[in-house]
Amino acid sequence: MTDAELLAILIGSGNPGETAVHLMQRILASLDNDMGNLHTIPFEHLVKWKGIGPAKAIKIKAALEIGKRIQNRTPVERLKCNQSKDAYFLFKPELTFLDHEEFWVAYLNHQHQVITHQCISKGGIAATTVDIRLILKKALEVGGAALILAHNHPTGILKPSRADIEITEKVKKAAAVIDIQLLDHLIVSEKGYFSFADKNTL
Repeated sequence: MTDAELLAILIGSGNPGETAVHLMQRILASLDNDMGNLHTIPFEHLVKWKGIGPAKAIKIKAALEIGKRIQNRTPVERLKCNQSKDAYFLFKPELTFLDHEEFWVAYLNHQHQVITHQCISKGGIAATTVDIRLILKKALEVGGAALILAHNHPTGILKPSRADIEITEKVKKAAAVIDIQLLDHLIVSEKGYFSFADKNTL
């Protein structure tokens, strides 16, 4: 089945002038025929389409969120991050398709197994504020021996800013004081990722 046909089943009906399939074909066409872009279209814009009321828009958004969570269904406690791609698969479901920046941290044990990962801060389109004390406080609480930082660039540009470089260096130095290692810092988007470790900029 096509993406439009799947979404048509979800919403059930179109409008008096077109079928559900045709309606979803038009909506997808406006989004470059990329169903992933439905993640980023605001709820209030979705309901402006004739035939898409609040109830149908909620169904669409809920289905997309279910799919996102399924991507991350493997228990993080079993995940081992030995390479940047391992960390990318951990953070990808959390950080892609957002219209604002979020800063996340993964806390790992000595075997580089993920103990937990969590969002530290949320910001605007271009930046988010990071409190290093909160990062280290959580590390001590969970007994973390290593950290992996990650944040997204809603623009899709996978290039570290001066602020990204500075916060990476600050976290690295602060964590080293209490014998916690910073393994990597990823910049994530739906297009891929940038790894400080891979580029030898840690």
